[in-house]
This record gives sequence, structure tokens and C-alpha cells, in this order.
Amino acid sequence: MHNWRIKFSLFLIYFVFAILLNSVGTVILQVMSNYDLAHSDAAILEAFKDLSIAAVSFLVASFLPRLGFRRAMMLGLAIVAVAAAAQPIVPSFLTTKLMFLATGVSFALVKVSVFATVGLITNDRREHASTMNVLEGMFMIGVLCGGVLFGAFVDAADPKSQSWLNVYWVLSALSVFSLLVFAVTPIDEHEGHQAKPTSAAEDFFGMLKLAARPLVGVFILSVFLYVLIEQGIGTWLPTFNKEVLMMPADMSIQTGAVIFPLAIAIGRLSAGAVMARFSWYPVLNVCLLAMAALVILVLPLASGVAAQENMSWGTAPVAAFIFPLIGLFMAPIYPAINSAVLSALPKHQHAAMTGLIVIFSALGGTTGSLITGKVFGLMGGQTAFYLSLVPISAILVTLYFFRRATVKAAEAVEAAEATEAAA
Repeated sequence: MHNWRIKFSLFLIYFVFAILLNSVGTVILQVMSNYDLAHSDAAILEAFKDLSIAAVSFLVASFLPRLGFRRAMMLGLAIVAVAAAAQPIVPSFLTTKLMFLATGVSFALVKVSVFATVGLITNDRREHASTMNVLEGMFMIGVLCGGVLFGAFVDAADPKSQSWLNVYWVLSALSVFSLLVFAVTPIDEHEGHQAKPTSAAEDFFGMLKLAARPLVGVFILSVFLYVLIEQGIGTWLPTFNKEVLMMPADMSIQTGAVIFPLAIAIGRLSAGAVMARFSWYPVLNVCLLAMAALVILVLPLASGVAAQENMSWGTAPVAAFIFPLIGLFMAPIYPAINSAVLSALPKHQHAAMTGLIVIFSALGGTTGSLITGKVFGLMGGQTAFYLSLVPISAILVTLYFFRRATVKAAEAVEAAEATEAAA
């Protein structure tokens, strides 16, 4: 039951950060109205969030075992609690930029620590994969709840109203509550440290050497391809609905911002139970084949859709409801491959490995959005989404080699642990 307290703490912290991280679209819309900003000026908020995540992950991931994972998570929560409270106290665009900078820095600390902690509190690969899926599922639930929470504080009748800033009192309180939960939840972190003391420089260069291992190299390619697909579809689905399915703007946004993430949340929470019983490799192959089948079968339904004068949910194209369900099959892939690579490495390398996960996830997401947008503009939305079959096929290939590499690495780790125990 002690581990359930820790798991609850991890799920709670991921829920809080899901709301903060995915609020950037809503905040951009609000600050443009409140502070009379151009689109290009407001768009910098995305960079404050993403670049700080990648930079901090690269610089400090290998050092976090020294600080302690529990301390790092509490520090991250304390930072965002203060940053969120500053929003309504000192309302300005500068404060908002600093808030997203603080959120990015904190999430880098938190994600590395959360992933490393999951390795410390799970007993085998299946429990690890199951916990990772539930964790990512809670993140998607946080995304959905965040949209509802921000919507409750936005004054639609007055675009200049700053009433939406009061949502940050709630988010600050949630951060403080999460911090207090961690304060009374001890975590045994000794397995997360190397047996032989090392210097900070050795830890950092150890992370870079880790990236050169065949296991990690094929994993990086797999996670890059997956995030490329998810971000490409997730970012451009509302535009696909509007320009290809001829749906009104509000319905296009609701379909992309609700049905797709809801499908991912359900898929990950369900996969938590599936992964506890079955090996990840056959499950992910089924998921990838189902994704490809959905693309091939559903996209033809989007051909030749005629515009309707007063479209309603009852008259909307069927593709608008079926295609976002690709999230159900997409959902288990990211947490499962993360779990597989972490389970195949010694626990003292989990923090450094998570740093690499965060960096290449960010690169894959940015690349996916850019490529899909480019193809969307040049060849149309159907072609852009049909091209998702290319990375889907590529992942089927990389997963074959990734599985072989994880089996060899896990056997080596088990042999080394057995030798150490015998000594």
C-alpha cells in the first residue's frame, strides 16, 4: 500500500502539469485580447515552454539523483505554485512569459524524476508498463480537465476581461496540495544512485554515452517517429475538420480538442490493465496495424464532403467522429516503449535516459507538426494524413529491432545484478 501512496502522488503531479502545459493555446488567445498583442508576439509563449523543457532536461537530467527525485519534484511544484500565483497578482505579458518559463523548467525536473521513480517502485516489466500507461492516461485527463477549468473562468462577453487569471489561484492551490502530499510520502531512492560515486561531469558525459548505445539509438528513432505522428495529427486535426470536412470552426476545435485527447486518455488507462497481463511488443504491433487500417478505411470517407449551411453534430461527416479514435490505438505506444527502455537499463541510469526521452520527444513533436503543416498546405489535408502511414510502417520495423535490443540489455542487467548479489 506504501507504493500506492507514491503512485497517487505521481499521478497527481502529472495531472497538475498537464493543465499548465496544455493551457498555452487558451492563454495565447487571452493575452492577445488583454494586452493587444500580435499573433507573432503571443506565439513566443510556446517557445518559453518547450525550449526550457528541452534545455533543462539536457543540462540537469543526469544530476537529479544527487538532488533526490522527491526533492526535485517538490522544487518543481514550489516553482509553479509561486509562478501561478504571480499571474493574477502582477498581470502582464512578461509575467505570463515567466510563468511558462517556470512551467517548462519545473516540468523538466518533474518528468525526469517521475519516470525514474516509477522504476524504483515497480517490481517487473509488466507492472512498469502498466504504471506508465496509467500515468500518461492521467496526463490526458488533466488536458481535458484543463480546458473545462480555463473555460469556466473566461468571460466570453468581455474579451478584455482579466477574470481568466483567477484560474491560476486554483492551479497554485493544486500545486501546493501536491507538494504537501509529497512532503508526507517518503520514497526509497537508493537504487537510483550508482554504487560507485561519480562526479557531476562524469554523470553528464555518461548521459551522452548512453545515447550512443544501440538500444538507446533504436529507441530514440522509435519515440521520435511516434511523437511525430501524434503531434502531426493532434495539431492539424482541427484544421483538417474545417478545411477537408467543411465543419464550422467551433465544431472543428471541439472534435480535435475533446474527442482525440479523450480517446488517448481512454486508450492509455485501458492499456494499463492490458500491459499488466500481456507483453508490450505484440500489443503495440496490433495497435500500429489498427492505426494503419483506420487511416486507410476512414480517410476515403472525407473525399468530396460538401459544405452545409447549418451543420450540426447530427449532420456532421462520419469521418469527424471515427478518425479521432485513432488515439485509442496510438495511446499505449509512447508509455510502453518508454517503459521498455527504462526496464532494460540499470535503475541508476533512468534519470539520464529520461532526459534523452524528453529531448527527442520535443524534437519529434516539433518536426511532426512542421512536416504535416507543410504537406497540408502544399497537397491538402487528406494527403498529409495519408502520409502518416510512412512513420507507422517505420515504427513497425524499429520496434522489431528495439525488442531484440531490450531483451539483450535486460538479460545483461539481470546477470550483473545476480553477480553483484552473489558477491
